Amino acid sequence: MTIQAGKSVDAQSLRRACGAFATGVTVVTVGGGVPHGMTANSFASVSLEPPLLLVCIDRKAIMHGCLDGTRSFGVSVLAADQEAVARYFADRRRPLGAAQFDSVDWCPGPVTGAPLISGALAHFECDVWRSYDGGDHTIYLGSVLSVGQPEGADALVFLRGRFDRTGPAARGTGVSEVSTPCP
Repeated sequence: MTIQAGKSVDAQSLRRACGAFATGVTVVTVGGGVPHGMTANSFASVSLEPPLLLVCIDRKAIMHGCLDGTRSFGVSVLAADQEAVARYFADRRRPLGAAQFDSVDWCPGPVTGAPLISGALAHFECDVWRSYDGGDHTIYLGSVLSVGQPEGADALVFLRGRFDRTGPAARGTGVSEVSTPCP
């Protein structure tokens, strides 16, 4: 289906078309008195000097209020074998507060204390540097405070509304289990 210029693009068509772009899968977290986590694929590197990255958070998400309150956050880039973790942090029925981290392996970030998911391909800790209106989302630019990249595995990706994998496992050649510690 092609939408012509000047015609209105409905949300479902936009979602389907954007779904053709494979994205990595992350868990964005905040620490503090009421820790919280959520699965997100709106994540990108923005700048090397200064080191900045972005996450986009729905204004209706619990995380939105958490980020406005704590002003710092963690990001864990999930490995191919962490689909269950992605689904867990996307499930609105999970417990809230510290209890939501009881069933996942994590460690506190060395700078902010934000929970970082063990076994992830990469970890980032950030302070909110700027935030911008992004329609029904807020675009948070984070000033990177720490980076961790444990020995890697393959990446979990999201494509056309489904989780998928990169690397040998995706090609059917098998992959060995790799346990990666937190930084």
